[in-house]
Amino acid sequence: MSLKRIMDIEVLRGIAVLGVVLHHMRDNLFLGTASWLEALDPRAQFWWGVDLFFAISGFVIARSLIPTLQGCTTRQAFWQQARSFWIRRVFRLLPAAWLWLAVILLAALLFNRSGAFGSLHANVQATLAGLLHYANFRFADALFNYEYGASFVYWSLALEEQFYLLFPLLILLFRQRLAWALAVLVLAQLFIERGSLLMAVRTDALALGVLLAIWSAKPSYQRLEPTFLRRGWLGLALLVLASGVLGLLAAKRLLPEYRIGAIAVICGVLVWVASYNRDYLFPRGKLKDLLTWVGSRSYGIYLIHVPVYFFLREVCFRLQEAGGPNPYAYPWLLLGLALGLIVVLSELSYRLVELPMRNRGSRLVKRLESRRQGEENAAAIARQPMPE
Repeated sequence: MSLKRIMDIEVLRGIAVLGVVLHHMRDNLFLGTASWLEALDPRAQFWWGVDLFFAISGFVIARSLIPTLQGCTTRQAFWQQARSFWIRRVFRLLPAAWLWLAVILLAALLFNRSGAFGSLHANVQATLAGLLHYANFRFADALFNYEYGASFVYWSLALEEQFYLLFPLLILLFRQRLAWALAVLVLAQLFIERGSLLMAVRTDALALGVLLAIWSAKPSYQRLEPTFLRRGWLGLALLVLASGVLGLLAAKRLLPEYRIGAIAVICGVLVWVASYNRDYLFPRGKLKDLLTWVGSRSYGIYLIHVPVYFFLREVCFRLQEAGGPNPYAYPWLLLGLALGLIVVLSELSYRLVELPMRNRGSRLVKRLESRRQGEENAAAIARQPMPE
């Protein structure tokens, strides 16, 4: 399979982040003042977008990293490739994440008369959890017990960062048995009750994404391509149906020991269909182009949407405090302002922070690899016998 960017995966990223943006809207922007969100919540919830992100991440990372690391013939080459992977991840994820942690902390200190951003103490603790990558453990401990802080979405980033750190080690440890180890990991989580801690460290969707990447190198992957989805709008119907089922599973606590695993499996199936990059799930057109753009900016959107919600709540509070109109009486205007700010800020984050830092990380890796190659060449020359 080609390792080029898969546009259908970007569409899924766009759908995933839109689901998360919608899920957080009710309790963090409107505070129960939007009747349509109140009516939707018991019927469908959209936090499953995080699990879709996990499945995508597992697939995208593994399809390039596993062949690279398993192709290393020496331990030194393995660790050099692992180091390059970690450097790229650091430059890809941390600059934007740290920037928005700083913005949230400053807002909690300087623009928080209503308390929308929460207490300064909680945000300092949350910032430390985000910086040190244990936000998922803090989130599990804080759930229904104490205030987390405004950067609560960093729990999923911490889990992914832990995966990125450990994944090369798992490849080294299990080698050709990696698929079996991951299958056991998925099955073990399928039949257990997920409390707050197990929800914060759930890895079944990530593991399914990795298993899909491993399978994509096998002949059976091509033989089982779902070509029947080329027929008309059948693929889009599958996407809509899967999204509806995911929303229902997220909202209803029926069979609680199975529903989280079922969400992971359905997300894995969607990533499998999208992995062929044949427009199976969404027809080409302007709407797909828009979703692709959203997917390409999804990281920034994920980091930014909650701070935008809290910022607008603070603005609404100050308007009412000054005797102005109640902004919550115009929910669609407030929604438009929120989405507009998210779009503008995520585009700025992408162009000014994410893309430049990603390129800088790639250049650093190339310099390190060039230096290593030069040292190896010099050592090889030094080992050659001197002419008589």
